[in-house]
Amino acid sequence: MTKVDIISGFLGAGKTTFMKKLVAEAYQGEKVVIVENEFGEIGIDSGFLKDTGIEVSEINGGCVCCTLVGDFTTNLHEVIKTYHPDRILVEPSGVAKLSDVMVSVMEVAKEEEGIEMGALVTVINALKASKQMKAFGEFFVDQIEHATTVVLSRTQKAKDEQVEYCTKEVQEHNPKAVVITTPWEELSGETLRKAIEGKDSLEVQALAELHHAQEEAEHHHDHDHDHEHHHDHDHDHEHHHDHDHEHHHDHDHDHEHHDHDHGPDCTCGCHDHEHHHHHHADDVFVTWGKETPHKFNKETIENALKAFADTQDYGYVVRSKGIVPSEDGEWIYFDLVDGEYEIRTGEPDVIGRLVVIGTDVKEEDVEKLFGLN
Repeated sequence: MTKVDIISGFLGAGKTTFMKKLVAEAYQGEKVVIVENEFGEIGIDSGFLKDTGIEVSEINGGCVCCTLVGDFTTNLHEVIKTYHPDRILVEPSGVAKLSDVMVSVMEVAKEEEGIEMGALVTVINALKASKQMKAFGEFFVDQIEHATTVVLSRTQKAKDEQVEYCTKEVQEHNPKAVVITTPWEELSGETLRKAIEGKDSLEVQALAELHHAQEEAEHHHDHDHDHEHHHDHDHDHEHHHDHDHEHHHDHDHDHEHHDHDHGPDCTCGCHDHEHHHHHHADDVFVTWGKETPHKFNKETIENALKAFADTQDYGYVVRSKGIVPSEDGEWIYFDLVDGEYEIRTGEPDVIGRLVVIGTDVKEEDVEKLFGLN
């Protein structure tokens, strides 16, 4: 029997850290395989997971739930066949819809004996939830609606009002979900395991299949009635998608007018917009990625991260991550999540890799900022 847990969450919510906790404390003695998908062509998280000793099967180039559904299911079959694991932890892209990832896993379970859907977890950064829900509501809300457990991260740094607001928002969208608000550092692995495995996922599985079918029907409907609705942008970033989307969306989403804080009494309607359009991840986000042997200095990296955190001179950067060689012979690991960043040193990798994800990313300027042209 192989259990498949899905650890979902928006970009930088803390999924990788949470998985490390589960692997180290909750799944001891089990043969665990992590299957991760990153939005963007260059995988970074595998480097951050090296010290767990877990096999990492990366799928890069797009989002599990749209452009890579075929690759994802093939990859999952291969993981099961090769490793015969007790448990698979699926870490979808931070802009994946949990409902679509669930449907992909359920399709594999129909074809493979002994596969069982396990925990459906969504990790949310309590400090950033309001801002991210405003900007990326559709992806954000889908992850809440289809989870059996929602874990609030960084609650030890959040105000009581923020934690209470996040909890209320989650409960409004998914009243049956278990909400974990205690910092996971204070909880044992066994306590977390009982919490995330204690809910029956049958109902949310059925809901996910329904939502997936509805979206497929909408996409076919749009295609049948308006064949010329293709994206009129060229995806100027370095990776190019070979598929055409059958529908067109405004990429600006007209969110600029929501410049107030979204509190419990917010009536601006921003939380309702996710039902109006169904977006693919690469409709909304641009990813710039680079593999390079270039040697960096820490000051260059820190200046770039400060620029992303404090300004929108390079676009609205929600995530930047990298493992790059330093001029002094060490390797620099950096990680920025929506205005907060850290820089540390770590083990050498096969080549330097860095990635920037956001909206309206000015790729040439980003390349200059990192000293790469």
